[in-house]
Amino acid sequence: MRRTGRVWVSGAGLAAAALLPAGCGVGGVANGAQRADTQNGQQLFTQKCAACHTLAAAGTNGTIGPNLDNAFAVDRQQGYAESSIENVVLDQIRLGSGPIATYTTSKKFTSQPTMPANLVTGQDAVDVAAYVASVAGTGGPAGSPSSVGTNGAAIFKGNCASCHTLADAGATGTVGPDLDQLKPALARVVRQVTNGGAIMPAFKGKLTPAQIQAVAKYVSSVAGKK
Repeated sequence: MRRTGRVWVSGAGLAAAALLPAGCGVGGVANGAQRADTQNGQQLFTQKCAACHTLAAAGTNGTIGPNLDNAFAVDRQQGYAESSIENVVLDQIRLGSGPIATYTTSKKFTSQPTMPANLVTGQDAVDVAAYVASVAGTGGPAGSPSSVGTNGAAIFKGNCASCHTLADAGATGTVGPDLDQLKPALARVVRQVTNGGAIMPAFKGKLTPAQIQAVAKYVSSVAGKK
């Protein structure tokens, strides 16, 4: 039974998910037979989903689709199992959506572009769903910008390490460029962090100018040194 005209509602979490019976005609639910690789899920999320969704642990701040931290935070507080969140996300990936709706503070729905069905498929879809379920609504990474001040290394580890390789930070991400190989100059890092580019989100407004300068100085000073 395939449904049409489905919507994500920001902040509704599993209350809205009651409309989404997991695995209804779309390939079944995630289970132990499909062991998830959350590292692969994180990389795929950054590649495929970052432009549309906010997810603190992934360092993404897209606004086209719902904020996934907001969507599932209440469900976590109410004790829903992580597997339940995973199956809701997996179902959404498989079926896509009708107009993506956000319930605004003025109590009106605003319609956004449609999320395509099967943006990732098979085991990749399971991996993305498991990754989102493991981090959404948890309060974000330990090194969130508000807690690290202008410590460039900490800012990098909390916001960039999942996508980039940088030996000094112990980072082995492969989504973005290997910074040890690239050895970017200070000005280039400042520009890239500020404005983003390709699949990398812009951090202007998320990091302060001082924090952008600090992380750029850190990267440019240690890249390729180990």
